[in-house]
Amino acid sequence: MKTTFFISNLLLVTFFFSCTTPEKQTTSHKALMTWNETPIKNEIISFVEKVTSPESSEFVSVTDRIAVFDNDGTLWNEKPLYIPLEYEIAYIKQAVETNPELKKNKLYKGLAEGDLEVMKEYSMFDLIQQLFAAHDNQPEKEYYNSVYSFLTEEFHPKYNRPFKEMVYQPMVELVYYLQVNEFKVFIVTGGEITFVRTVSEEIYNIPVENVVGSNIQLNYVSDSTGHYLIRTDKVISANDKQIKPANIGLHIGKKPIFAAGNSDGDYEMMEYTLSGEGPSMAILVHHDDEEREYSYMNGTEKAIEDAADKGWYVVSMKKDFKQIFPK
Repeated sequence: MKTTFFISNLLLVTFFFSCTTPEKQTTSHKALMTWNETPIKNEIISFVEKVTSPESSEFVSVTDRIAVFDNDGTLWNEKPLYIPLEYEIAYIKQAVETNPELKKNKLYKGLAEGDLEVMKEYSMFDLIQQLFAAHDNQPEKEYYNSVYSFLTEEFHPKYNRPFKEMVYQPMVELVYYLQVNEFKVFIVTGGEITFVRTVSEEIYNIPVENVVGSNIQLNYVSDSTGHYLIRTDKVISANDKQIKPANIGLHIGKKPIFAAGNSDGDYEMMEYTLSGEGPSMAILVHHDDEEREYSYMNGTEKAIEDAADKGWYVVSMKKDFKQIFPK
């Protein structure tokens, strides 16, 4: 059942509500239960209390409480491969079986045959464009169903659990905690927008309209076969780095006061969040827990190096997270 995983996550929130009155929803002993009692947890709670207390000089009205979260590596696992890439490889392998002509494309042929090294021959944008083009002329609903089935039925190779359950429980709790305190929470991801929307509400409690991601042009079909949208091979936006603040302005229309990321691809989004007047906060999730998750720096070197100067808080998965994945 589609809501099962969301309900299991929601149990923590239900417990949180049952143990606290509305006036006490921000108390440290109730919030962020799968975070360790480290300074970063206290900093987050302190920030939320300041911007939500009417008596505070840093009070922020509900309409301006905007929070943005990256997805891959911030809300869910991204190793050994990005989950969207896992899907595209599986899709291309299946597509090549029914349409061998696709093997004329070097990337598709390589991925279908298990040659991941072939991806190094493409720039990030060209890789995105080629992968998205594999779905050219596919009805949007068919793509949506295909993605949802993959995330539900296919398992992570290391953890042996469905991909949609590879979320970081402390970060999901943080999303809930902000929502309880009347933040409007958005996902701002480099992942394809429909891909993330298939499960955003179920696993994060973030509605589909609050997902901003990379996207392709959709065309409207109205003929004897029906009325529906089909995908094209034209990339409208590759939502990464400096494109993230631009798309926040385009799709959200307000500057966030809270941002969470994990890589150099989130650098400009976190920088933008802290550039306004008034209170703001940005956190950078650092993957340093080889035993419970993975330990790596590739793709996050600049963000980690500049975090202190930029005023971003670095969240150590090893030190700050009591647990990584939902139990």
